Order: sequence, then C-alpha cells, then structure tokens
Amino acid sequence: MNGSLRVALLQGPAGLPGGVAESLKALDEAAREAAGQGARLLVTSEMFLTGYALGETVRELAEPAGGASAQEVAAIAARHRLAIVHGYPERDGERVYNAARLTGPDGTALADYRKTHLFGAYEQQVFTPGERPLAQADLDGTRIGLLICYDVEFPELVRAHALAGTELLAVPTALMRPYDFVPDTLVPTRAWENGFHIAYANRCGPEGEWDFAGRSCLAGPDGTVLARAGAGPRLLVADADPAATAAARADTPYLTDRRPELYGALTVGRAPRSATR
Repeated sequence: MNGSLRVALLQGPAGLPGGVAESLKALDEAAREAAGQGARLLVTSEMFLTGYALGETVRELAEPAGGASAQEVAAIAARHRLAIVHGYPERDGERVYNAARLTGPDGTALADYRKTHLFGAYEQQVFTPGERPLAQADLDGTRIGLLICYDVEFPELVRAHALAGTELLAVPTALMRPYDFVPDTLVPTRAWENGFHIAYANRCGPEGEWDFAGRSCLAGPDGTVLARAGAGPRLLVADADPAATAAARADTPYLTDRRPELYGALTVGRAPRSATR
C-alpha cells in the first residue's frame, strides 16, 4: 500500500431474493453514501445481486461475468468514482458459479473470482466449484485479493494470498447462524496470522431457510477489528493503513519465519513421518 485506503462494507439483505433491480438500487445508494465518506472501495455480500436462498432458480438468474447486471454495477462504480466488489451467480455455458467481481472506479472490470470451496448441500448441488485460487488487482497502490465466504475458513487459501502480495482481502459472505464465531474470532485471526487487512461483508436477517448472522468487519493485520456491524443492515467505513501492515509483519514475522520445505506433505493430506528415538 502507498497510503491508507478507505473501505466501505455494505451489510444487508439487498431486497428480496431474485430482486436484481432492487439490489442495484441499494448498491447505487450505498455507493453514493460511501463515496461521500471518502471510500475508494465498497465490498458487498455474497450473491448480493440476486439474494442467496434461490434454490434451482439461481440457474435462471445467473448471468455471464460481463452481463447486463455487471454493466449496471460498472456504471454505478464510475458514477461515484469508487471500486466495487459484488457477489452474483455467474453463468458460463451450462455451468453456474458462485462468483465475485472487482470493478474499478472507472467502471473497468479488474478481477473475477469463482468460489472454490462450496458450503453445504445447496451450494454443492447448484454451483460448480471454481478452480483458480487467486484473483487480485491493484487499486490506488493497494493489492486487493478476492475470496468468497467459506473460502476464508481454509488457511491455505488465505496464506496463498499473503504470499502472492495481497494487502487487503475482500470477502463477500453469506454466513448464517450459528457460525458467528467466524466473523468474531476466525476472520481477525486470519488477518493477524497473515499480516493484512480483511474486509468481510456479510448478509443479515432471515432469507429462505437461513438466518444470516451479520457481524461484518474490517479486521486489521494485528487482529484488531477496525469496524464491526451488528445483526442489522449497516454501511461500515474504515481505513486500511499500510503502516499497520508493516508493523504487524515486523512484530509477528510468520511469513518470513515459514519453513515451506516441511509443509509439502501436509498440504496434500499426508501425515509427516514422526521422529523417534
């Protein structure tokens, strides 16, 4: 990072499931408010455009990565001069992915990501898992990385981002109760053990069979929670400071003290040979 990046996180049910027009209206209003507070990046929730609890209907609502809804998001980003991360169902041929796109403040598509770890029977039934673990782009001198919800619970993926230079990890999320410990404990820990900021933007309230937990946060590289939402709709705005990243990595040098030659067997599920005397 060259300087602090002001980040906004939009927590809320963006209207009824399937209400893309209503979601886009909510996004435009949030982008206007976030830009008015000096934000340069707005992160929304998982499946923001359509709602999450869609069942097989998700196939009908899915669009190509550069489809009509993506063009509307691009127009909103350009109108308010801030970058936007939004979640949506992506259609690619006969396959549907749980996807997120980072759109730049000029409306240009900067990065696309497909969720690699699908949570539960619903996601595994309707989505195809993504195969590319890293999606990154630069914004105002900051390297932004993308993951989606369940992905951040896998330490290998988050560490891969840290090693690849990610400085702020944006995580659109649809985390339901009773898993509140993820935003409360796990996300700040992931930020601390990798020495970078994590912007975790969740859905909130009941939708279909689920009750989404809210608790969105911007976690700092020392594990400090810089901004935290409660259970209801909220627009959070806080700064990601590069000085905090440098200080945290100097104080807790996990990245430089690693011994990767020891870890190969662990990453493919083979237990290392134990030492005996």
